Amino acid sequence: MDEELLKAYCRSAYRVRLRSGGAATIRIGEPLPVALRPLAGNRDWGFFTAWNPRSRPVPPTVNRAAERRLLADLRADTSLEVHPALGMGTDGWREPSFWIVGIGPEALERLGDRYGQNAWLFGHGAGVAELRLG
Repeated sequence: MDEELLKAYCRSAYRVRLRSGGAATIRIGEPLPVALRPLAGNRDWGFFTAWNPRSRPVPPTVNRAAERRLLADLRADTSLEVHPALGMGTDGWREPSFWIVGIGPEALERLGDRYGQNAWLFGHGAGVAELRLG
């Protein structure tokens, strides 16, 4: 993976919308934010998007259609909790995303393959957010 792209992933903010309003920001290499810990409990979680496969911009209509397919895939698994989220780069990059509670690393990897994603976040409970590369 391109070194600049990897740095961009690591500098980005991964925001999860809170039901009470506002958002909690996940950062790579840091523990899960306190506001999200009760939702995660002792389960695996991931932060994932279907936007811009292989980190190449595609038209918004294509991105929105892919994100709808991803949401349908996630909702088909009733064991998952899916929360609206947004990936935000320091250069103005933004991608609608999902914070998914109850999803394991293998399932995230399969989603990465299916949706052509270079990377996603993975964590467990209150633990540190890890960048996983596809």
